[in-house]
Amino acid sequence: MSTDESDDEFLGPSRSQQRRDALAILKLAESLAALSDAQLARVPLDDNILDEVRRARATTQQIARKRQIQFVAKHMRRLEDDEIAAIRLVLDSDRQQSNRETASLHQLEAWRDRLLAEGDVALDAWITLHPTSDRQQMRMLMRQAKTEADRQKPPRAARELFRLLRDAKPAASDE
Repeated sequence: MSTDESDDEFLGPSRSQQRRDALAILKLAESLAALSDAQLARVPLDDNILDEVRRARATTQQIARKRQIQFVAKHMRRLEDDEIAAIRLVLDSDRQQSNRETASLHQLEAWRDRLLAEGDVALDAWITLHPTSDRQQMRMLMRQAKTEADRQKPPRAARELFRLLRDAKPAASDE
């Protein structure tokens, strides 16, 4: 065999690239093991891989769990590229949905804090955006929350106010 023949021949990805790919699959397997049952049900997985993921989730010992996740990754490396891409797509959409929900909760917390700090001015702004909200109940909860804060009691009314804000329906927009 001459050196000219070996130069033209493609030997596949390098060992470094193979290792990077394997580590990416391992991280994907760890992400699958961290999902809830509802999230896991949306992921397009074979039944045997799904069973192994569930087994990894049920394993409590750290080293045994690590070994099981590596076993899941081993099975996942046998999947086609398009199957892995579909799994990543579902995980990314779940992650984006979670980020949106978190941002929404942070906005509601900011509204609650604004209502407690500014009083009726903030309440008027809230009612403008959410006309179906019960102004009287919100005022009562705002007063109770301030009283609880002054007396250094648990923030029961502030939590109730947050729940009320979370359940409020926005005004119908002209679409």
